[in-house]
Amino acid sequence: MQKNRYFIFSLCVTALLFTSCSENTTVAAQSSSSGASTPVPATEEPTATETAVPTPTEDLRLLPEDWKEWSIIPTFSNRAMEIYQTGLSMGNNPNHFSKVGDCQNTTGYFLGIFDNPRGAKEYRLGDEYEYLQETIDYFAGSFYRQSKSVKGGSNVAFVLNSMYSDTEECESGETPLACEVRLYQPSFAIVRMEKWGKKPVEQYEMYMRQIIEFLISKGVVPILATKADNSEGDFSVNYTIAKLAYEYDIPMWNFWAAAYPLPDHGLRDDGFHLKVGYIQFDNPLAMKLGWPVCNLTALQTLDAARKFAASIGE
Repeated sequence: MQKNRYFIFSLCVTALLFTSCSENTTVAAQSSSSGASTPVPATEEPTATETAVPTPTEDLRLLPEDWKEWSIIPTFSNRAMEIYQTGLSMGNNPNHFSKVGDCQNTTGYFLGIFDNPRGAKEYRLGDEYEYLQETIDYFAGSFYRQSKSVKGGSNVAFVLNSMYSDTEECESGETPLACEVRLYQPSFAIVRMEKWGKKPVEQYEMYMRQIIEFLISKGVVPILATKADNSEGDFSVNYTIAKLAYEYDIPMWNFWAAAYPLPDHGLRDDGFHLKVGYIQFDNPLAMKLGWPVCNLTALQTLDAARKFAASIGE
């Protein structure tokens, strides 16, 4: 009787062991079929993996409404870098800049002197601004260039109208702006469109958008410039310029901020044209006049552009 009980107990233990081995064998087989080198226990729960969410970069730029507080010399953004690099791939010359504007951009007043030999009757940088000579050398040839997109007495619409193109050098139906970019292949363009009078500022904005978008499409970095005057009476043109610079994330040379502290804001009695003076940056009397300050801050802006281009190549 005792032997029978022992036999029955042995059978139960044996059956239990076989059952347990069968379950473990099944799990091992499943793990093997999935390609895992180590069996995973059937009761183990998968561990959730947290995905890092990128934190957006904070936009620290001043708003267009605060354009009077923007710095005189602009910084060049990542967007400007993209435009510049696209332009290089299209064949643009990193040592070229173009002017796009009205009568206040002609070479006789604006930057042209820097392509002339230095002398007593020419420009003087002085010790403080001697560092700008490197930028003058870098952009040599662009300062006195007769831009196809500059014309005295014109306004913001002129560079987009093929009627005003140079008939000798521009192609049929080509606008002055398109002609200038095709002929000179600049990497930068100073866009100084001041004259607008009492026309609706919405039209000014419309044309400026076309200029900006065309330049960007050609890989040319637009450098917008505010104006010293307030002939429209409400600063709406400068506000529009700042708004567009902010929207397209392109540099803005805030010349208004440089001219505002000057006597009469650097302007003649007509409240529009800048006062003329020698381009002598070491001459205190000259640096109270509109044109010398305009040329200095424009040259400083180009210096920033040159350093920006050099930083990309490093």
